[in-house]
This record gives sequence, structure tokens and C-alpha cells, in this order.
Amino acid sequence: MNKILLTFILSILVLHNTSTAFAVGGNKLVPPSDFQAFDTPNDDGRSISLRWPSSPSESTEVEYVVYVSIRKSGPFNTEVLRINSNTMYKEGSDSNFHYVEIKPELFFNKESVVTGGKPDYFFKLFMMSDIENVAIKNIASATPKGNWFNWKKLNNFIILIAFSTLVLLFIEHAKKNPNLYLRKISGLDAIDEALGRATEMGKPVLFVHGLNGMGSISTIAAVNILGKIAIRVAEYDTTLKVSNIDPIVLSVSQEVIKESYLEAGRPDAYVEDNVFMAASEQFPYVAAVSGIMLREKPAANFFMGYFYAESLILAETGAATGAIQIAATDSYTQLPFFITTCDYTLIGEELYAASAYLSREPLLLGSLRAQDIGKGIIIAVLVLGAVLATFGIDFISLILKAG
Repeated sequence: MNKILLTFILSILVLHNTSTAFAVGGNKLVPPSDFQAFDTPNDDGRSISLRWPSSPSESTEVEYVVYVSIRKSGPFNTEVLRINSNTMYKEGSDSNFHYVEIKPELFFNKESVVTGGKPDYFFKLFMMSDIENVAIKNIASATPKGNWFNWKKLNNFIILIAFSTLVLLFIEHAKKNPNLYLRKISGLDAIDEALGRATEMGKPVLFVHGLNGMGSISTIAAVNILGKIAIRVAEYDTTLKVSNIDPIVLSVSQEVIKESYLEAGRPDAYVEDNVFMAASEQFPYVAAVSGIMLREKPAANFFMGYFYAESLILAETGAATGAIQIAATDSYTQLPFFITTCDYTLIGEELYAASAYLSREPLLLGSLRAQDIGKGIIIAVLVLGAVLATFGIDFISLILKAG
């Protein structure tokens, strides 16, 4: 009995000494020496930044937990952050500080927030492990404030001003020089050839819209091209048929063609029924247009706009009838089908450039020329930046940083 009692007392003493050693020794949690809260710079006034130095006690078993209150006296029972203690370091070469942005308004009801402006928020930082919880002594506070300008995006603003100035200069230059050089687009130069062939053969010209509505930029560009084609068709006294899948695109196409015939001095040649609604669904539309190709065998087919799976069926049917085919789309998934089945294909942004190329309108011409110059500058800067980055010079990447 005495041996059992002695063993029990010795066990208690060992446990006591172990816990004392843990509390006094190097395994005790050491909280960060500082904890700061401040308004996040260059934001819309909804965020507060928290910053604190690293602690020697950080490990994967220890967490940082932040609580917030709208009163300095608490209670601090609203948790806004819980992270592993060795994560979320401040960006840059200095990794001795933790940094995080908090939106405290997400954690409070509007009724609980002090009215009459943005309130002060009070934050308390804890280090927690399975054995011990330690709170840093100071309570950090800050008030979110909005900023008029985001200085991190100053480079974007400067680039915007520079590019806008370039566009305005080239628009003025295009007004004085309507023959401003643009890279040759073979598909657009072939329009006269296709229309001339249709006129000689006495066959119609078929213009096929893509499936998107007037809210799509590709459809707007296609309608602009349609207007230029309609002028030539009216001059050549050839029949133009335009298939549509969208009623709004149908109405716009009718008005554009009517204006084109009027501009060409042939308003009497305009036939409203030649601009028609083929179908309202994808594959019924394909079946209707394919039927027109096989029955009427147009000498020239134009596929303009945004296309989906119907592109190959349309283009293959047109190729089987022996028509000259010119396609233009910014749907990169359908470009391979048009390239293999059409005589000419306008790729991507060539569709957008077509209006300026055909009309020589100074506003469009100057904008397009400025875009080409801007792209050339960007390519040159990227190449220069890649070369400099190879030698450890990265200031260009900082200049082009999004913010």
C-alpha cells in the first residue's frame, strides 16, 4: 500500500515539473512585439490593413486569430481572421511581417454599427495552439477612409493618356491624309472580285450573319461590312440576300441596306424580302441557309459575325456549290473550319478593322492606325523587358504592373 501511494506522489511531481518546464522553457508561446491597424491606402474606404512582426514561436501547429469590436472595451467575440502562424507575409523582400486586409463591415449588421460616419474598429490579436492561448497586449484601432485616387494605378493612367493622345493625333492625320497606309487585308480586297463574278454569272450574293445579337461587337462589325457590300451590289445591279437569326439584327440589316442603296443612287433596286429571317434556332437556321445555297447557288457567300458549331456545315455547303466564300469571325474555335473551306478568312480583329479599311473614314482610320502603333510599342517593350529581366533588371515589369 505504501509503495502504491509513493508511486502516485512521484507521478504527480513529475507531471508538475514537466508542465513547469514547458511554461518556463523555450516552448512557451511568444506573442509578436507589435500589432498595428491602419486604413488601407488607395482603396474605396471599406478596408483596414493589419500588420504585425513575426514571432519566434511560429509553426504549423500555431495559429493567429484576430477578433474585432466596435468598442475598445469589447467584447471581442467576432472573429475576422484565422490563419496558420507562418503564412500571409507582406509582399516583397521583407518577410518578417504579416500583412492582411480586412473588411470589417462584412462582420457587423448595419444596426450594430455606430451611425454618423464610419466607426472606429478595434482589433485584438491572439496566438493559439492546442496547449496555450496568448493575447498581444495592445489593441489596434483604425477607421476606413476612401481615397480619391489609387496611386498604384498611376502607371495605367499615364499609359491611358499616352494612348489617347496617339489616337487623337492619328485621327487628325487621317483627316488630312485619307490614303493613310493600312496593312493589306486580302479578304476585303477580294470583295470586288466576288461581287464581279456574281454579276457576270447573273447569280445572287448571299450574306450570312452569325448567331449573336446586336449587343455583340462582332455583329456590329459585320453590319458595317454589310453596308459597304450593299453599296457595291447596288452599283453592280446584283441581287443581295441576307439571312438573319435575330429579329433585331434583321431590322438593323434592312435599314443599313436601304441606306446603302440610297447612297448608291439605286433606292428602287432595294427589295425588302431579300433581307429575311431564316430561323430562330441554330440548326434550323443552318438547314434553311444550306437549302438556299443548294437551290439558288449564289456565286459569292459572305459569313460575317460570331459563329458556333454551324460554321463548318455552312462553309462546306457553300464550297460544294462552287461559290467564292469570304468569312470573318472573332470566334477562334471556328476559325480552322473557315480557313479550310473558304477562299479568304478575316481572322479575329481583322473583322473589326474591315469598316475602317473599306470606308476610309478618318475617325475609324486614325483609331485603327493608332492601335497598330500602340501594339508595336507594347511588343517592343515586352521584348526589351524580357531581355532586361534575363539580366536581373525588372523595372519594366514594375512600370507595367496592373496595380
